[in-house]
Amino acid sequence: MTKNPTTSLLLLSGSGDLTLHWQIVNDSVMGGLSTSQAYEKDNSLIFTGHVSLENNGGFASIRTTINTNKENANLISLRFKGDGKTYQLRLRTSQYLNGPAYTTSFATLKDQWQVVTFSPTDFSLTYRGKTLEQQPELTFKDVQQLGLMIAKKQQGNFQLELAQINFEHK
Repeated sequence: MTKNPTTSLLLLSGSGDLTLHWQIVNDSVMGGLSTSQAYEKDNSLIFTGHVSLENNGGFASIRTTINTNKENANLISLRFKGDGKTYQLRLRTSQYLNGPAYTTSFATLKDQWQVVTFSPTDFSLTYRGKTLEQQPELTFKDVQQLGLMIAKKQQGNFQLELAQINFEHK
């Protein structure tokens, strides 16, 4: 029997200090007032904060560099507990590390654990909230950065608890 390979992305530093691994990028980079933080709790990553629409703001995000070991994964799955809001999973390849990102959205149910699975075709190449006309094919083995974002004028407090991210081949 063949085993399907899975690459689990290690979310936690083991030291409780995620600032070494996760970078916060909020709308403050363009004058907004949203805030966020990422920290470890009970073997999960907690992404929490407040989205403000003041000063043309409206998003909060975190990102980290990853290594998918060039495996031929064709699925990515997330296990999370949310707050009823919608989040984006954002992937960047070496070609787009500082610009566009491949994005897909997922809705959360308040205080309920969920698992969602995406294939490369579920992602669209976007830049500053706009889908780009050209859509180069995404392959997960080329992903070098992974991020989470809350946007789309979802004002107020938010919290997403992420227990697992897996790159899988099925």
